[in-house]
Amino acid sequence: MNDIKIIFDCDRYVVCRKPKGITSEDGKVPGVPSALSSNGVKPLVVHRLDREVDGVMVLAKTSKTAAVLSKQITEREFQKEYLAVVSGDVGDGGTLEDLLFYDRSKNKTFTVKRERTGVKKASLEFDRLETVEFENVQLSLVKIRLHTGRTHQIRVQFASRKHPVLGDGRYGSDVKCPVALFSHKISFCDSGQTVDFKALPDSCFPWNLFEGLKIL
Repeated sequence: MNDIKIIFDCDRYVVCRKPKGITSEDGKVPGVPSALSSNGVKPLVVHRLDREVDGVMVLAKTSKTAAVLSKQITEREFQKEYLAVVSGDVGDGGTLEDLLFYDRSKNKTFTVKRERTGVKKASLEFDRLETVEFENVQLSLVKIRLHTGRTHQIRVQFASRKHPVLGDGRYGSDVKCPVALFSHKISFCDSGQTVDFKALPDSCFPWNLFEGLKIL
């Protein structure tokens, strides 16, 4: 819990860098809200990061702010940008669109061919920043902008195209390292102005293989 870094704090919301291994919400074990609680008051979660994913997230300090941010997310005015290291050469970039089904009992998301109960449309766009070769295998650093926020969306959309996120054994990576997915930047409207907050992953494997991170 002490690993949570505060990026920005005001009377309406708090922006932090969530470490890996901590849940975005309080559950059977305390999560980010408990870690950031003050005077017995917990901030409110408006968006989530997987337990395995670290990076930037914002929590609301009032129900009014939570409603405003949630509306921006619904109306796609709240922008989320991720960085990931994936297996293979993914080309220059593009848009990925899929139908996804999240199986709660398995805590795993699957791509499906047709719409039915529980199936949701998922869309993201990405740019390849750099591709390197490591131990005779190509690895690509990609920047991702979400259009939708489905459970494990980035992980399953790339994995279904044979480009699993490095270290993500749940979705097919055979590389032993922490899941190489990072919440790099969030942008939203605050009092009529767009604000953005960002961070970079730590300089460790596999992030340290890429020169492109130095110019972000």
